[in-house]
Amino acid sequence: MDKRVYLLTIVSFVVGMVELIIGGILDIVADDLKISLGQAGQLITVFSLVFAIAAPVLMTMTAKMERKKLTLLSLVVFFLGNLAAVFGSSFSTLMIARIVSAASGSLLVVLCVTLAAGIVDKQYRARAIGIVFMGVSGSLVLGVPAGLMLGNAFGWRAPFMLIAGLTILSFIGVYFFMGEIAPKSSVSIKEQLAALKNKSILFAQLTTFLFLAGHLTLYGYLTPFLKTSLGLDGAWISIVYLVFGIAAVSGGGIGGALADKLGAKTMIVSVTIVFAAAIFAIPHTTFSFPLFLMVMVVWSAMSWAITPAIQSYLIETAPETSEIQQSLNNSALHFGIAFGSFIGGLVIERSTVGNNPVVGGIIVILALGAAVISMGKNKEEALELNRKSSL
Repeated sequence: MDKRVYLLTIVSFVVGMVELIIGGILDIVADDLKISLGQAGQLITVFSLVFAIAAPVLMTMTAKMERKKLTLLSLVVFFLGNLAAVFGSSFSTLMIARIVSAASGSLLVVLCVTLAAGIVDKQYRARAIGIVFMGVSGSLVLGVPAGLMLGNAFGWRAPFMLIAGLTILSFIGVYFFMGEIAPKSSVSIKEQLAALKNKSILFAQLTTFLFLAGHLTLYGYLTPFLKTSLGLDGAWISIVYLVFGIAAVSGGGIGGALADKLGAKTMIVSVTIVFAAAIFAIPHTTFSFPLFLMVMVVWSAMSWAITPAIQSYLIETAPETSEIQQSLNNSALHFGIAFGSFIGGLVIERSTVGNNPVVGGIIVILALGAAVISMGKNKEEALELNRKSSL
């Protein structure tokens, strides 16, 4: 395995951090900018929405550019976006900074995958891509506790200052250690969307969207939930997020192993049921902090245990378009984050944060329905193929 893959993993980790790093300090941002928690939550929504849309569009627009040069240019824009967040003094400035960071960051993640696939031998290609995506998933769950600790200690701008500094180091690493890589022919957005004509694939992607939406309805506003429902202060909230992050990363690894052993379909259904049960149980455990922690560990572990199972299922269902499906699944994931943080903000604005777990759980039940429909369609298609082959 080429060691430069790990450099690209670090780049993807830095990029991924900026998406949810603001989640743990929403109340600090809201107080400083004189906005509501629901408005502050839209900083996550807009970022995820732009991230989901920008990647396929920008990849098509920059299809003819040399990959290393494009990566360095994207890192510069990403750096400027985070720098704007550091020095921004208004909600609108911070929102623009988030949009710039999201657009450049989405392109960087795809480029990291492209570069990783291009610098290793063919037999290591899938493994290299998997390692790069581990950087993204790891950042999504560890970015919040990192942002929370820095934000509580030095103010909400400190996390963005850290990301800006890490971006400079990433730029130096790519500049000195990555060689030039010629662009490959890209798949048009129309061709990517055409893959969704398969209803099994469509509902599998919808499962990811709804699952992450249900998750972010609570997770995006976990800090105010912990403060109001459990009365925790900054130090204890940091510990909760750290435990959550460790459990989530562990859940991703365990989920992958179990998906190989039990099968992707079994894992998707099982994980979604357990996840829904955990998120519905959360409000009923706040009377006991140890009990809350135990249920939260299950919730956090399941939140990423489904990812490898979904990816395996997509490959099994449509192996001929597997690369397109992985790209679309990444977009579905970020659309889910955007939608969930938006719904969570509405719940807080219209009622209380104590209702976020219930609303999130209902959305996860819809994800379970989408998964069942997807797999049921697969069964129907298999029976139809058998019928035709017997004629």
